[in-house]
Amino acid sequence: MQDMVIMATELDLRGEVCPYTFVKTKLKLEELESGEELIVTFNHAPAVENVPRSLKNEGHKILGIEEKGDHLWKVRIRKA
Repeated sequence: MQDMVIMATELDLRGEVCPYTFVKTKLKLEELESGEELIVTFNHAPAVENVPRSLKNEGHKILGIEEKGDHLWKVRIRKA
């Protein structure tokens, strides 16, 4: 059986601050089908806490938060 490769859409929000980080993430998720994944890059620390919490409250699944360096994070989300 072949390994299944899940393609993810990426959204770079470096330079954006709350609440724009949440609004832009939500708008991008609306373009995706249920079950598809989105990887969002943030460099605004409050967004790393606020965006995943808000998306989880809306039923989306947070698959992981990875710190990529000095003030740079990638958040992987699966659309509900």
